Amino acid sequence: MILLFNKPYRVISQFSPAGDKRTLNEFIDIKHVYAAGRLDYESEGLMLLTDDVKLQARLTSPESRKYKTYLVQVEGEPDRKAIMRLQRGVELKEGRSLPARVKKIDPPDWLWERDPPVRYRQHIPTSWLEIQIREGKNRQVRRMTAAVGYPTLRLIRTGIDEWDLQGLQPGEYKIIQDQK
Repeated sequence: MILLFNKPYRVISQFSPAGDKRTLNEFIDIKHVYAAGRLDYESEGLMLLTDDVKLQARLTSPESRKYKTYLVQVEGEPDRKAIMRLQRGVELKEGRSLPARVKKIDPPDWLWERDPPVRYRQHIPTSWLEIQIREGKNRQVRRMTAAVGYPTLRLIRTGIDEWDLQGLQPGEYKIIQDQK
């Protein structure tokens, strides 16, 4: 079984208690499912969970190189040079990131409001990027946009390989069968 979950903002990607922070057990009441990868506390969007240990290992293996798609609101308006740097890969503390698929997009009109909202600065514009990466270093997309001078304000993972968020509001999940 595969469970698709839309992780809300400020929820930890684990079931075990974490002080006063919200965790997956607040939203998912199914026993013996495990996250196939994480999404950091400040990020929102698609997580895959499964009850199949072999599938979990396959999905999280660095060799799988499955594309993950993110909608990223950044501070400022990235120029062509910044986009090209992201596309080629940027230097991170543990080495160069793999090349990414990156394009500017219009603000998503279907996107839910975040609580609390993203900070607003009257004299600093924001813009949106769609970024697809094939690796999963800790806070990678945030560090990539910062490395090219455009800090991430909001990060929503909308897809992992063939699976996407379509039809799921924050905190909702649906169960599908493994089709691979």
